[in-house]
Amino acid sequence: METGPSGDEGDSGPPVRLRKRKSELYRPAPVVAAGLGSALQGETFRLGSCAVALRLLNCLLVQTSFVPDEYWQALEVAHRLVFNYGYLTWEWTEGLRGSLFPLFFASIYKVLHLLSQDNVQWLIWLPRISQALLSALADVRLYSFVKRLDNGEAAKWVAFCQLCSWFTWFCCTRTLTNTMESVLSTCALSYYLVEGTELGSRTKCLALVALACLVRPTALIPWTPLLLYQFWREPRKQQLLLGTYLPVGLITLGMSLTMDRLFFGQWVLVQLNFLKLNVLHNLAAFYGSHPWHWYLSQGLPVVLGPHLPFFIHGCLRAPPKHRIFLAVILWTVAIYSTLSHKEFRFIYPVLPFCMVFCGYSLQQLGRWRRAACAFLVLANLLPALYTGLVHQRGTLDVMGYLRGLCHTAPSPAPASILVLMPCHSTPHYSHLHCPLPLRFLECPPDLTGKADYLDEADLFYVDPPKWLTREFSNTSLLPTHVIFFNVLEQDISSFLAVNGYTKAATFFHTHFPQGRTGSSVFVYKRPRSISGEPLWPAGAS
Repeated sequence: METGPSGDEGDSGPPVRLRKRKSELYRPAPVVAAGLGSALQGETFRLGSCAVALRLLNCLLVQTSFVPDEYWQALEVAHRLVFNYGYLTWEWTEGLRGSLFPLFFASIYKVLHLLSQDNVQWLIWLPRISQALLSALADVRLYSFVKRLDNGEAAKWVAFCQLCSWFTWFCCTRTLTNTMESVLSTCALSYYLVEGTELGSRTKCLALVALACLVRPTALIPWTPLLLYQFWREPRKQQLLLGTYLPVGLITLGMSLTMDRLFFGQWVLVQLNFLKLNVLHNLAAFYGSHPWHWYLSQGLPVVLGPHLPFFIHGCLRAPPKHRIFLAVILWTVAIYSTLSHKEFRFIYPVLPFCMVFCGYSLQQLGRWRRAACAFLVLANLLPALYTGLVHQRGTLDVMGYLRGLCHTAPSPAPASILVLMPCHSTPHYSHLHCPLPLRFLECPPDLTGKADYLDEADLFYVDPPKWLTREFSNTSLLPTHVIFFNVLEQDISSFLAVNGYTKAATFFHTHFPQGRTGSSVFVYKRPRSISGEPLWPAGAS
């Protein structure tokens, strides 16, 4: 202690200087907060770098097809919009789809076109790379959300579960509306109001939900219980309704109407058309129907895969504040179960919610955690690699063969292609990027109410030889190349032989052929006509 001249002890020597305490307890609060913020940013940066690297690898290792919509509801629409040739499916002629999603890819195509870099490989890969980067962003946002909801330890295990999920690997780099819906929904979740969230995040959350609904109206299904729960907890309900919900809703509706007016050339409310045709008229059932319990007995177990026991364990052990997210999963599955047409990808957007419970389960396992992590990595690796590299790849591989026809030397007649497969089995001009005459079997649903309606694909498969004879009674209209699955070969062998077709290429497709889909894709060709006239205009079907 230092004493002055008037002290009892007088001037007993030089003053004693107290050493500054360097403990964190004595550091000013802003400095501690800054240090903590830097640590969190560094941690998020490391996770983001890992997620980006993994999703880019993911993109390269997914070389198979899943469903036609990843091409026909996105890339084909964008290609036609930018390059002025292609084909639009019935959903676009009926105003059933919003234009925002294909416009995203059309902007990529337009930039490539303006830079004179619109070669077909860029057209194929750049949209998928963009989707991979967005999915990496969603991985990081899921981690951020769980860190606010629980803690850093729980967030780490949720991120692990998300990154090693086989179904996420299978879907997250595909140009599907379901993928973009999942990305936007997960990003919205990261701004969802839980304890410790800043007030401004309510608007960001709602804006991202609205954007997801523009991409796919079904995005509102999982968010209905979350938004109702938020409204119920809010003491200033009128302010929330008039100050946030209503403005965001009106702005979103205005954006939708404006974009679709420019796209379709007339005023269209696609959300209403989507509801009317898919739900009220149940047109989706035309493409297949399943029993009510399918999502519980098959859909969710397959999508979760090896994560299923951890999901169940996490649901049983999770704290009460997680119940709302379990309610979201059950609500979404219940709503989709009431619809006749069911697909695995429809419940893909609730998979991040499931990962919250899987991660919580891992956090609770203690000494068994390492074995559980090893099991999840190995058990997910096999289906991820098999479905990404092997299963259903023939319909994409054959497009590489067809691209070779775009660059053949000049000949008396151009190549022309007939695809005799279940409709939309292959991509179209987005994977060719040259106006070769290409015809495929169409399958629009009946919009007139006919009881005995059969689409073109069904008519063909009733009697393939008869259909071919009728369509090509004038042999000068025969295509130079015919593509089909191997299961059809015996039925049309006489037609092929009579018209001089020979097998030119075979592409493996799947180890699990089913119905009209075979294990291999065959390409047959014949000598080209000397007429020099194309069989169909580019973009004809």
